[in-house]
Amino acid sequence: MKIAILGAGNGGCAVAADLSLRGHEITLIKTSRSMHDDNFNYLQKNNGRISLYENDEVVTTNIKTVTRDLKEIQKAEIIIIYIQTNYHEELITRIVPYLLKNQIVLINPGYLSTAYMLKHCHEDIVVVEAQSSFIDCRIFEPGKIKIGFRNARNPLGVYPSKMIGYAQEKLDKLGFPFTYLDNVVEAALHNPNLIVHTVGAIMSIPRIEKTEGEYCMYHEVFTPSVWNILEALDKEKMDILQKLGFERVPYVEACKYRNSLDDSLDAKEVFFWYAGMPTRAKGPVSADSRYITEDVPQGLVMLETLGRELEIATPITTALIELASSALKRDMRLNGRTIARLGEENIKKILKDCSSKV
Repeated sequence: MKIAILGAGNGGCAVAADLSLRGHEITLIKTSRSMHDDNFNYLQKNNGRISLYENDEVVTTNIKTVTRDLKEIQKAEIIIIYIQTNYHEELITRIVPYLLKNQIVLINPGYLSTAYMLKHCHEDIVVVEAQSSFIDCRIFEPGKIKIGFRNARNPLGVYPSKMIGYAQEKLDKLGFPFTYLDNVVEAALHNPNLIVHTVGAIMSIPRIEKTEGEYCMYHEVFTPSVWNILEALDKEKMDILQKLGFERVPYVEACKYRNSLDDSLDAKEVFFWYAGMPTRAKGPVSADSRYITEDVPQGLVMLETLGRELEIATPITTALIELASSALKRDMRLNGRTIARLGEENIKKILKDCSSKV
């Protein structure tokens, strides 16, 4: 299949290489000049050559097309957006002129960016939201990526829901272990970064700064007291899901579903196994990292504004936003993902589309 990947960072490059190895024709498109330019320049100069390091093995492939030209998406059946969620709306406005009827746009992760697609695009596009990246990885040298973990299952939500069959037929050809939710709302709110990145990074700030990045958040931060904060935040998320008519699925159960095929395991034990893996990358290396600057304004601010609209109390969400804003001396709500920015009518369309499914 012809697939375009928008975003040439860690995840975008790893998935581009992985899909190339599976025989797909990949176009990797760099959408900014903010990060990973050295890696991108290497790929352009070396015929898209990229190596994946995984389980003491190295496999190398060549990505067919490496470019900055957004018009290339017109040649693709599936477009995968793999950039930070802060920049989703701006990128969507840039690709609108090149989108074609019945193309599939897979946003990984989504955080309800389906609403931005409805806001700016015609409605003949199939939008898919993923909960989390299919592959945990890091670029450690130009053209070289270390893979730490692959999800056992990757839940996806599809809009409009009537197109689930169409989307599944095409997406299953990619070769990743996809499962399909009835709606994009659950995919959006079960983004694990909403819970673990925000609580983990905010509660890690002293450790991050003291060690100057020689620290692995997942290995150290989730002590019993911090776990209590995580569960309190997760309860607020589940309260909102329930008010919207969806099932109360705890974070750890969603984590277990993504990370293990053994449904008999204790969900909390699965999380701590996942968190404690020796392949976990160090970091965050700075308090001013995407764990806070992305997941607080795009995740927690969205949760807070939904709670306010639904008259659901979100004191932990609000407290974490305030702490992050104070620590980094910037207003995390200023450019946050709110109902107003997503568009109330767009959210209503999404919920109406879900209503027959939940």
